[in-house]
This record gives sequence, C-alpha cells and structure tokens, in this order.
Amino acid sequence: MNLILRSKRVWGLLLLLVCTCTRAQYFPEKNYPQGYFRWPVGATIGIAANFGELRPNHYHMGFDCKTDKKQNVPIYAAAEGYIAKVKIEPYGFGRAIYINHPNGLTTLYAHLNDFYPELETYIKQQQYVQKSWKLFLDIPPTAFPVTRGQFIAYSGNTGGSQGPHLHFEIRDTRSDKVLNPTLFGFPIPDHTPPDLLRLAVYDRCISVYEQSPRLYTLKKVNGVYTTSPALIVANTDKLSFAITAYDRLDNSGNKNGIYEAILFENETPVAGFQLDSIGYDQTRFLNAHIDYKLRSTGGPFVQHLSRLPGYPPSPYKDFSGNGVIVIEDDSIHQIRIAVKDAAGNTSNLRFGVKRGLVKPEPPVVDSFAASRQRNFHPGFVNVFENNKLRFYLSETALYDSIRFTYRETPTAKGTIFQLHNGNTPVQGYFPIHIKGPANNPYKDKMVMQRYWGGKTDFARAIPEADDWYRASFRELGNITLFPDTLPPVITPVGFRNDMDCSKLKRIVFVILDNSEELLSFKAELDGKWLRFSNDKGRSFVYDFDEQCGPGPHELVISAEDCVGNRAERKYYFYRNIP
Repeated sequence: MNLILRSKRVWGLLLLLVCTCTRAQYFPEKNYPQGYFRWPVGATIGIAANFGELRPNHYHMGFDCKTDKKQNVPIYAAAEGYIAKVKIEPYGFGRAIYINHPNGLTTLYAHLNDFYPELETYIKQQQYVQKSWKLFLDIPPTAFPVTRGQFIAYSGNTGGSQGPHLHFEIRDTRSDKVLNPTLFGFPIPDHTPPDLLRLAVYDRCISVYEQSPRLYTLKKVNGVYTTSPALIVANTDKLSFAITAYDRLDNSGNKNGIYEAILFENETPVAGFQLDSIGYDQTRFLNAHIDYKLRSTGGPFVQHLSRLPGYPPSPYKDFSGNGVIVIEDDSIHQIRIAVKDAAGNTSNLRFGVKRGLVKPEPPVVDSFAASRQRNFHPGFVNVFENNKLRFYLSETALYDSIRFTYRETPTAKGTIFQLHNGNTPVQGYFPIHIKGPANNPYKDKMVMQRYWGGKTDFARAIPEADDWYRASFRELGNITLFPDTLPPVITPVGFRNDMDCSKLKRIVFVILDNSEELLSFKAELDGKWLRFSNDKGRSFVYDFDEQCGPGPHELVISAEDCVGNRAERKYYFYRNIP
C-alpha cells in the first residue's frame, strides 16, 4: 500500500513538473489593455483568420472579422480617437481607414465599401484634387474625430479580399508594428488547444534548401502528441525541427495560426518563436519561418523551430541554443515541442532522438566552370556575372545557403536565363543586368520577364551603357529580355460610341496589356479628369454621379504600359435627354 501511495506521489510530482513547465513564461509578458477596444463589426462575433496565420509571402497581420457572409454590414470605431489616414488601392487593403487612439495605438479597418457620408465626400474631393483614384492620405487630427462605437463605414470585399469580411488590425502608432489582437481581451471563446499534424526533421549539416525533410505524422495518446515511431534515428549529428500546427476556436472549424512554439531538449528550453509585434517591413520573413521550398513544390506549411541563418531574431528567441540539436553521443535525447495559442491553451509533442550512422559531409565544390554551381551564403554579397548576364544578392537577401545553378536556353524569341529556381526565397528586390542586341531600334521599349511555376512578373528594362539593360525582381527563376511595342488594348463593356446612356448606372472598361501591369490610366469627361475605380485591377468603373449631368458628353480613355506604349479611345454619348 505504501509503495502504491509513493508511486502516486511521484507521478503527481512529475505531472506538476510538466504542467509548471508548460505554463512557464519564456517570452516577455504582455501588458496590452483589456476591454479598451469594442468589437468593430455589427454582425455575429467571429473570425475567419487570426494574427500569424500563414499566407503566401507574408504573415496574416490581424483579424479577419466575419460579416455574416454579407457586404455593407456597419463597421464601428473600436475606441475613441480620430481618423488619421485613408488608403484606397486596387489590391491589398482595398478601401481602408486608420484611427489613432489616445493610448498610443492605431486601429485599421480594411476591405471596406463606402465610408460614412462626411468622410466619403471628403475623400472624393481629395481624389479629384490629386486626380487619382488610388491614394494614401494623411488626414488632419481635427478633421474627423470619432467616438467609441461610432459608425465609420460599410464592410465590403475590396482589394485583396477573397470574400466579404473586415480585416482589422491594432498597431503601435509610434513604431507601426502590428500587435496580435487576440491579446486585447475580445469576447472570442477559446478553450481548444492547437492541433498538431506533422513533424519535419532536417539535417542541419546542410542547407534546408538542399534537402527534403523527413516528415512524420503525429498521433495523440492520452492528451499528448507523439511521432510514429516514438524514437527517431537521425543519420546526422546536427538536426532541427519544424511542425504543421493549427489553432481552433471554440465551435469553429477554421484552421487558424498558432501563437507560440518552444523546443525543449531533455526539458531544457532551447529556442522558440512567438507571433506578435511584427512590422510590414518584416512580414516577408515568413518565407524563412516556413519551409518555402517544401510549400512551393506542393507540400504543406511547416514552421521552423529554429531561426535560419539569414532571418533576424524576431519573432524567434534563443534560450539555450539556436534551435539546432547537436547529438555528440549515442544517448537518447528527449524532445518536447510545446505549441500554444494566445489564450494559453497548450499542446505538447514528445518523442526521442538518437544519432544513427552519420553521413560524411560532401566535398565543397566551388568551381563554377566544372560544376555549373556556385555556393551562395546568407550574410554575404553574392555575385554572378558573365558576358551576357550579371546580378548580385545583398547580404540580407538569402535565408540559408544554396548551390546556385545557372543555365542558358536559346529560343527564337531570345535567350532564357535560368537563375537557380523559384523554389528558393529571396527577401528583397535585386538588380539583374542583361546584355541586349547592338544597334537596338527598340532601346527604350525593352522589358524583362521573370517566370516560374505559373507565376509571371514584368519590369521595364532600363537601358545602360554598352547595350546592357537593368531591371529588378525579388524572386529567382527564368528571366528573358524582349522588346515591347504593343500598346494596351482598351475594351468597353456594355458601352459604345454614340450611345444613349440614360438607363446606365455605370461605365466599365477592361484594359489589357501583354506586360500585364499598366503604368497609368486616365479618363477625361469633357476635358476634365473623371474618377474611375479599379478594385482588384480587373476593370475600370465609373459610377454616374454629379460629374456627368444631362446632355451630350465626350469621354477620352487613355492607358500607358511600363515602357510608354500608349493607347487612346474617344467616345461620344448622351444621357437624360428629354
């Protein structure tokens, strides 16, 4: 009996130790105001996406607040303050409002339809003053004060939105860092711990981009996740881990992003990350936080538990190492990964790791002429050049090393230059120089095209000395240089010359160009600039208003591409003739 009681006490102490480790504070405590902000949407409270959810090339930086699957739901100021900025753009936020609050925070409301009447009138006036539908406008602090709960706009689906909702953010006004809104006490019930789906294991003797990770499915036993098999034998003495994990709210099937993950070795915290206070100048670092190569080749999202060499510290924190586990003996190393949501619900993954047969490191080959490869490393300026092409990557461009590969493929339309591949991420834009034809009659009409995996980008190729041309991209892949002499094509939709438009509510044009992106669009009605919207970049739309009264009118539409090819169409129409 005494033996049984002692066993129960031992197991109780072990359980207490595990719980204490789980609740321990490894990141700085948050002191965000609770209850200061009200829910900003006049609909059932709920979110479709949270802060830190993984998106292409960026973290999701706020709440996607549900609007009951409808547009034109009222949006309210989350707290008192003043409207500081308004942004209107074809992609991204679409139509957005920024409100500064007296506590040093800013809230953002995006993908809106119409603003409230006084603000809508002011913004329209400014668009006509600037002769631009697209704008990012600073507004005087005294122009539009707001109270907590004041109606400010209607919800919509503008910009980069894929369905009706409100994108809502909380930012530090001074630094413009975006804060995790889940930490502000909104009434969103969450008692559900994160789901863990898989573990990825990497040999960190080589670059993460030079391998495919070993993937393990996970199973949950007595509330704890484990791998199958529970002991992983690694044929390396340096390894790191990544996980696929999602957070779920109560009574919701949405797969939201996790808040925090920490790696433990023999119950000693090694490294981890926490997703909060991220600037838009940092959000592209998501491509180092995930296995970009795995994802871009059709695999799942996995999040690294260790910081790659080219990733600045935030949002990672090193506790007793950098997240790379070094196995210098034949013992079993017990690994625990604790995954937490912002409400504190925690899931644990446990497994063992043992060193197996360590493969010898491959010899370093850096003779480009012999191998068609060159070693590029993060933290260094990496340069490639020959008599046809040259480019360089800055010291902050790469996240991990690559054996850079290069290939030239002649075609009837010109040479295709393959710069490594598009499955290796690059942090920022980098210049590419290509040698063009001598005595080129289209010197000022040259375009560079980059493509890989179905995605294509275009940029004007700026002429330089000795028939070289320069353009900038932020992804590797296939590059070509060609002349563009074709102007944009202007096509009216449901509108024609000499038309009676009395029953029309709007005029719509579709503008297409072989380089996809326009440099400019301009509409003039009877010689005066006319505001056409361009949401999602699909079509240009003018909704009839006071700018177009009864009688005959002349409408001139012009569009110009990135190298200056210009198209112009002139239409005559009339409306409301008695």
